[in-house]
Amino acid sequence: MITGISKLVTFLVILALCEVAMGEPNNVIVPPIVEPNRFLTLKDYTSYAESHNAGLKSCYQQWVTATEEVVQAKTLPDPQLTYGDYMPLSYTPEKQIVSVTQLFPWFGKINARTDAAAKKAEAAKQKYQAARLSLLRDVKSDFYEYSYLARATVIARANLDLLKRFAEIIRTKYATADTGHPDIIRSQVEAAKLETMLKGLEQLREPTINRLKASLNLPADMNLPAPEQEDFEPAPLDYELFVNLLRQKNPELVGLGFEAMAAKSKVQSAEKNFYPDIGIGLQFEQVRRPGSNTQDSSRDTMLMLSLNVPLWQDGYKGGQQQAVAEATSIEQQRVETENNILAKAAQAYYEYNNSIRKIKLYCNTLIPQAEEQLWSLKASYGERNGDFNALLDAQRAFMDYCLSYQRALADNRQKLAELEMLAGTELDKQQ
Repeated sequence: MITGISKLVTFLVILALCEVAMGEPNNVIVPPIVEPNRFLTLKDYTSYAESHNAGLKSCYQQWVTATEEVVQAKTLPDPQLTYGDYMPLSYTPEKQIVSVTQLFPWFGKINARTDAAAKKAEAAKQKYQAARLSLLRDVKSDFYEYSYLARATVIARANLDLLKRFAEIIRTKYATADTGHPDIIRSQVEAAKLETMLKGLEQLREPTINRLKASLNLPADMNLPAPEQEDFEPAPLDYELFVNLLRQKNPELVGLGFEAMAAKSKVQSAEKNFYPDIGIGLQFEQVRRPGSNTQDSSRDTMLMLSLNVPLWQDGYKGGQQQAVAEATSIEQQRVETENNILAKAAQAYYEYNNSIRKIKLYCNTLIPQAEEQLWSLKASYGERNGDFNALLDAQRAFMDYCLSYQRALADNRQKLAELEMLAGTELDKQQ
């Protein structure tokens, strides 16, 4: 025995060494190697998040769990097998009895509970879809926030370089007594403000990246490059079309609709509990008299029918009332959810269209005019005794308009992501 155990241990050790030498076995899950440079476009982020987000995986398993309950709901109870051996104490016959009984629920009871489980599974699917859309909204929002921070940093640094060129002009004019010391102080103060802004943008970059890494289930020490700039043309949305899509495809509303149908099936199932379940079985009996051989024994077969008696109906009434109350609660919850979603949709729709107005205003009017004024004042200040305060105001206004333009672009994409989450679909494909 000890020799056999020793051989088994030796075999297992050799097998383990072979697996180490040959590499990882097939059933071992190896974490994927993540390359930071693969995350550049929005598609890179959303595709990876859908495949790796832990919360979304959990919702998917809940959907799988609800789906498996459908199979359990339509399955009959296990049949009962009974065996009895009556040992004779005197000169009475020896008797052996074998019976098999299958219980059948009352007509329609299995269909009602199966339908309830199926609707619950559909509701779980919609919860998964809602979690998926919410995840995509978060990833898109953080992606565009990260993109805004990158562009805002470029704008701030460009304006800081512009201020440094202003400082060179000031020093030249100061050396020739064409300007005074206050202009030097003003340029230094403005440069200090821009440096503070740059530090704030750089510090805000870290929590934004951390939110993205949390959504993508990436290591905390991994760095993400700045997203690539994406060109897009913001277009207004048809509100009536949007609301119709929301009512039809919003996963929360659709899921609550399935929850309501499941609750109605539960009411039907509770009503069936007032009727008995039917048991059908066969009993095989073999009798052998004392002192006789097997050939002298007799065999009998009996068909059996049984019913359970639903006598204590207070419990069934309570179950029925509970199911009715649940159905009413879900219906009211659906109405409340629809009202809240429509309110959120109206606000997001306004903010989306407002961002489009801002984009057009900054792009077509404010930025070109501010840029023209800035270079005009710069040339005036460099050639003769211009007003440095006016030049600083023009430079500050030009930078603010550029930053506001980038902010409006990011807001537009973020609000579109929120509207798509509420509508349950991509809106640019519905126009």
